[in-house]
Order: sequence, then C-alpha cells, then structure tokens
Amino acid sequence: LPCHSSFTVTVCRSLCNISKGLGEFLEVKLTLDELNLSNQQLTKIMEKMIKEMVKGLGKDTNEDATVKMIPSYVKSLPDGTERGQFLALDLGGTNFRVLLVKIKEADEINGQPKIEMDSQIYRMPENVITGKGDELFDHIALCMADFLKKLDLLDHKLPVGFTFSFPCKQDGLDHATLITWTKGFSASNVVGKDIVKMLKTAIDKRGDLDVDIIAVVNDTVGTMTSCAFDDQECMIGLIVGTGSNACYMEKMSNIERLDSNKGGMCINMEWGAFGDDGALSDYRNEYDVHVDENSLNSGKQLYEKMISGMYMGEIVRLVLVKLTEDGLLFGGETSEALKTPGTFQTSYVSQIESAIPSGMTAVQNILANLGIGAMRADCEVVIQVCKAVSRRAAHLCAAGIAAVARKIKANHPDRETLRMTVGVDGTVYKKHPTFSQMMSEKVDELCAGAGVDVHFALSYDGSGKGAALITAVAQRKIGSDE
Repeated sequence: LPCHSSFTVTVCRSLCNISKGLGEFLEVKLTLDELNLSNQQLTKIMEKMIKEMVKGLGKDTNEDATVKMIPSYVKSLPDGTERGQFLALDLGGTNFRVLLVKIKEADEINGQPKIEMDSQIYRMPENVITGKGDELFDHIALCMADFLKKLDLLDHKLPVGFTFSFPCKQDGLDHATLITWTKGFSASNVVGKDIVKMLKTAIDKRGDLDVDIIAVVNDTVGTMTSCAFDDQECMIGLIVGTGSNACYMEKMSNIERLDSNKGGMCINMEWGAFGDDGALSDYRNEYDVHVDENSLNSGKQLYEKMISGMYMGEIVRLVLVKLTEDGLLFGGETSEALKTPGTFQTSYVSQIESAIPSGMTAVQNILANLGIGAMRADCEVVIQVCKAVSRRAAHLCAAGIAAVARKIKANHPDRETLRMTVGVDGTVYKKHPTFSQMMSEKVDELCAGAGVDVHFALSYDGSGKGAALITAVAQRKIGSDE
C-alpha cells in the first residue's frame, strides 16, 4: 500500500498509541514493583526479626536491640474467677477513652463471667499532644473526673488499669518509664519519666478523684489479654491501627534481664522500631525515606512507618504524585490538595479498595475531593497503587507474626503442631477490606513446615477491657496472696 494512504496512517497512529500505552503501563508497573516483596525477601525479614527478638531478650544485648522486648509483668491471664468494678484508661492516639468495666457472676448458659462496659471517648487537642507533659496528664485527670461525675461515681474508690500505648520501660506492673513518643505525640518533659507518677500527681492536684492505679499496660498486651479471656489458645497480641506493635507469652527462662526461670510473662515487643539500625534498608524505597524524613520522629519506628495507618495513606499520596509528575496519571496535572502532605487519608485506601466491585464512582468522588477529575483509566491506576501499598503492609506484618509464631514454637519442642491465636485490634485490621486475609494467607506461607497453626481473632474493646482484666487479675492475686 502507498505510504500516504489513509489506512496506513491510521494503522501507524494506532501502533503509536499502543506503543505509548504499553510504555506507560510498563512504567506504572515498575513503580508498583517497588512496593512488592517476594517470599524470599519476607523470609529474610522474618529471620532478621527473630534475631532481633533474641537480642532484645538478652541481658547483655538488649541495649543495642531495636526491638526492645519489654517485660510487661503480666504473668497470669484471667481464669474466670475475677469479679468487681474497674476503671480503664486508654491512651494511644488522638482519642482518649475512659471505660467502666464491671465483671459479674458467670452466665448460666455459657459459664462465662458477664462483662458490662460503659465508656466515653475524649478528643486529645493538638496543643495537649504537643505541649507540656504536665498539661497532658492534667487533661487525662480532667476526662476521668468528667466521666465519673456523669456516672455518679466520683465518691467511689476504683482500681484503675491504664493502657498507655507508647514504648515504656517497666519495672513492675504499676511502673512505666516512657522511652520515646510515637504516633505524633511530643509532649515535653515526659520521656524518661514514670508516667504513673505523673498521672497520680495530676489526680492528686484535683482532689476529687479516689482511684488506685494498679496496672499500666501497652494496648497490645491488653488486646491479647482480652482475647485470651475467651480463647485459651491466644498467645499473641497485635495492633495494626494508627501505629503497630505486637506482644506474646514468653518463657521466663528466656528473659535474661529478669532473674527467674519459673512460668512465663507477656513481652511487649515494641516492634515498630525494627529496622532503625538499617536492617530494613534493602526493603525500603524512596517513599518510605520521604515519609520518615518528614515525620516528627525521623529515623525511628521505621517498620511501623511501612505498616500502620498513620503512614499508609501518605505513601499512596507520594506514589500518585510521582506518577502524575511523570505524566502517567491524571494527564500529568495534579492539584494543590494532592501535593499537600496528609491529605490522602488512610481511610481513603480502605474506601477505594472496598468500592472496587461497585465501579469507579466512589474512587472518582474521593479524587474529586482532592481537586482531581479522574477518568476510568486513572481510577484503575489509583486502585492498583492502593492495593500495592496495602499488600506490602499486610505482608510485612505477616513476616513479623511468622517470626513470633516460630519463636513461641521453639519453646514447645514436644508439640508436633502448636495451635495459637493472635488477638488483633486496630482500625487498619478492622476496616480495610482485604488486609486481614492477605496477612493471614502470608503467615501460612511463611510458617509452612514450622509446626505452627496460626489463627486470628478480632479482640473487641481489647486495649480498654484488657487493662481492666489485667487489673482484676492483679487484684485477685493480691487477695489470694498468690
């Protein structure tokens, strides 16, 4: 055919468009590949985690460990005989929760004690989170008084369990020294201080509260305890929400920092700091580096920053901005909103992935709120970015749980197969449509042949109810002189 025929021109244009489209597809794929971790890589991460756990448990190596493996002094879980009325405090993010937990006589049908709870959520103002430490605890005491006043319990003496979801060094069940703030908190003059003493000081200043702080626990420990109340096979606690952490039951003989070989104790891993020594350098990318450098705690909590809800949406935003600037998305035109840090919320990731079966309207609405008009092809790319970021987070979390499961199994060499439950709480786990399934499936793959059978259970009201249950156990042991 003559080279100037209309048919030839049409074919050439089509081939050019196909070539251009294929090129853009490959460029997008290369970008998404940066967020993919193979089983071989995840296995290496798992092995690094196990080594760091052993290092954190060691008497002479703990100081240099990034995973601090903090003894929680929780040695016993509920046995069903606990009774009473307890106040629980739950601080771990921008919301502070106060709960009244009543443990009553056993139900005639299932034989389990009845638990009744009432609670209220109080917003933590930004100036309190980033202001003076004394003012932070004054605000907590104010919320406690407001809650008890509403229930007409100000004149009742109540034992208190305090869930404080930040890395702390514990020297007892009611002593916890803050190691470092995380999750956007930066209140001054608290790091290195006993947070129980600070709270008691704030309570005493008021003069209208009659409470006794019995236990301070991490939310992960509370989550595991709450789940163990219903499931005796629960040996691991996991939080995947604003932040991420895990705990598990360890043999006392393996906790070299404590002079005891009897029984076991729950270890608060503080695994969010895994990788702060460079152990994850081969698996982090430019987006992770950007998120870390622009965070309040640069250089810290690197594992958490690849997993948790505080950072997941921001990673998606950075990928979308890069694809747009490279001309691969939104016709190369971005918006001021999309270029602004923090605007792409992690809740958008869950909403977008939840909306996939019903079409693109929900995705287009979210993007419209960010000042972007998106075509179907754009929406499909956005969905793939969200999926890639979510999948990586779930798989990284799975590598950590697989490490913990294998560590527990090493304590039970006589068991051919050890069944264990992971009690989980946190908004990412609860609200993301596929995170829990992706994590569970990957744990099975990473634990194949290891002699462990890992199951996951949502721990309802874990951090709050768990703190109350731990307080109840402590009260029971005091009463029985155990």
